[in-house]
Amino acid sequence: MSSKQILNRAALLAGLLLLILGVEGDLQIVTRAEWKAKPAAEQMTTLELPAQRVIIAHTAGKECKTKTICIEEMRSIQNFHMTRAHFDDIAYNYLIGNDGNVYEGRGWKYQGAIAKGVNAGSINIAFIGVFNNQLPSQDALDAAKLLLDKLKADQKLKEDYKIFGHRQLSPTVSPGDALYAEIQAWPKWSNDL
Repeated sequence: MSSKQILNRAALLAGLLLLILGVEGDLQIVTRAEWKAKPAAEQMTTLELPAQRVIIAHTAGKECKTKTICIEEMRSIQNFHMTRAHFDDIAYNYLIGNDGNVYEGRGWKYQGAIAKGVNAGSINIAFIGVFNNQLPSQDALDAAKLLLDKLKADQKLKEDYKIFGHRQLSPTVSPGDALYAEIQAWPKWSNDL
C-alpha cells in the first residue's frame, strides 16, 4: 500500500471517528497572516515531529465569541507574550476561540513556550479565555477535536500521543478546573507523565 493510500485511509477513519463522536463541521484555521501576527523576534526552535504530547491550556484572559474579537485577542496575547513575558512570539502552537475557529500561533513547525522542560515533543493548544467555572463553547471543543484529528492524520502527532492539562506540567491552574475535568474524559488524556 502506498503512502498516499495510507493517508487517505487515515483521513477516512478520522472522519468516521468524528461522526461516531458526534463532532461535525469543517476545521477552520485562521492563519497568522489573517490575524496580522507580528513576525517572531528571534529564530525559534524547530519542533521535532511527530510530537508525542498535546498540552491543553487556557489563556487566562478575555473570551471571544466572534472572529473579529478573537483576532483582537490574538494580537493582544502575542503582544503580551513578546513584550511582558519576553517570548520570541506568541507562546502557543494553536489557540481556539469560542467562535469555533482555530487560530495559528507558532503552528506545528516550532516549539511552544508554555511548559519549560517539555515544550520539545509537545504541541500546545490554548482555549482563549478563562475556564475555571465554565467550559469553552461546544464549537470550540469540537474545533479542538478536529484539530487533533488533522494533526494526527498529517503525521504531526504520533499515533499514540497523550493529552495533558497545562497544570500537570507547570505550576498553574491552566486550563481551568472546568476544562481540565473535560479533557480528562478525552480518549488520549493521560496521567502518566
